Amino acid sequence: MIHKIDARTHPNSADRSIESPGGLQTVTLTFKKNKPAPGTVYIAGAGPGDPELMTVKAMRVLQSADVVVFDRLVNPLLLNEIRPDARKISVGKKPGRASVSQTEINRILVTEARMGQTVLRLKGGDPFVFGRGGEECLELAAEGIPFEVIPGISSVTGATAYAGIPLTMRNLATGFSVISGHLHPDSPEYDWQALSQTPTLVILMGARNLNLIIDRLTIHGKDGDTPIALIHEGTTARQQVTTGRLSDIHTKCSEVRSPVLIVIGEVVRFREEIAWFQPGTITEDIRDAPEASYPKQVKATVDAAVQARAVSSAQAKSIHPTKHTSKTAASP
Repeated sequence: MIHKIDARTHPNSADRSIESPGGLQTVTLTFKKNKPAPGTVYIAGAGPGDPELMTVKAMRVLQSADVVVFDRLVNPLLLNEIRPDARKISVGKKPGRASVSQTEINRILVTEARMGQTVLRLKGGDPFVFGRGGEECLELAAEGIPFEVIPGISSVTGATAYAGIPLTMRNLATGFSVISGHLHPDSPEYDWQALSQTPTLVILMGARNLNLIIDRLTIHGKDGDTPIALIHEGTTARQQVTTGRLSDIHTKCSEVRSPVLIVIGEVVRFREEIAWFQPGTITEDIRDAPEASYPKQVKATVDAAVQARAVSSAQAKSIHPTKHTSKTAASP
């Protein structure tokens, strides 16, 4: 008598025949090899361009990941920090050119994680600010893949800071709005009337539609004398900032090249006084950063800080021991 056991119900990893005592019957067990537990996918932001603006946590994962899936706007210098034996997969999208689809990127993340790999999905800026990080997280969640999100410095705040343009200013600009310069065909149109009233308007991916954006704003009441700044490749050695007014910015630059961040509002006027960043002084190799402490010694620094905190906590407990109050049962 032979019993066949379904491989899917048994966790072991071999085909075996077991003969019972006396040779009366043989039981054939068919086993299936264990699948490795899925690896974790880290959805991380690399920052706006300057490699020193990458977070410590993102750098730690970059240096330890088995697979790094990266975008076009990630600073190439950061890729030097990837382990020599790790795999690099470029999925960068470039305007007007064929590129890897989001569906294919999702498939890569799921496939690599199911092989037990630690995967870093590295994006420029912040993964949740026009980075489609949310879509990737939904796909991973649906497939049962563990993941974490590591925020990054967005170009919204990073590029404007390096251009010397504060997004808010007391009594002048008490808020700001951020929009994409182009919409998906299924997305509803912007409320241009509301956008024309916002103190500071920041536009990402707006190079091709700059003239259209200006027309929509001025038609809905935005003053043509409102200052505007175009920040090209912000926070990098190639940063260029062009300023003007809505009515004349087209005369200041013959071509608006991507990537560019657009800032519209009175806060642009402060650039004349606040501009501090000189593109020629930026670190070209992150290993040449001040005190040679970034990024190779970051982990040691963090570990030392954690250890010091633990020691401090232990000393505090020895000085102020926890008081335990015992309750004595009442005598009958």
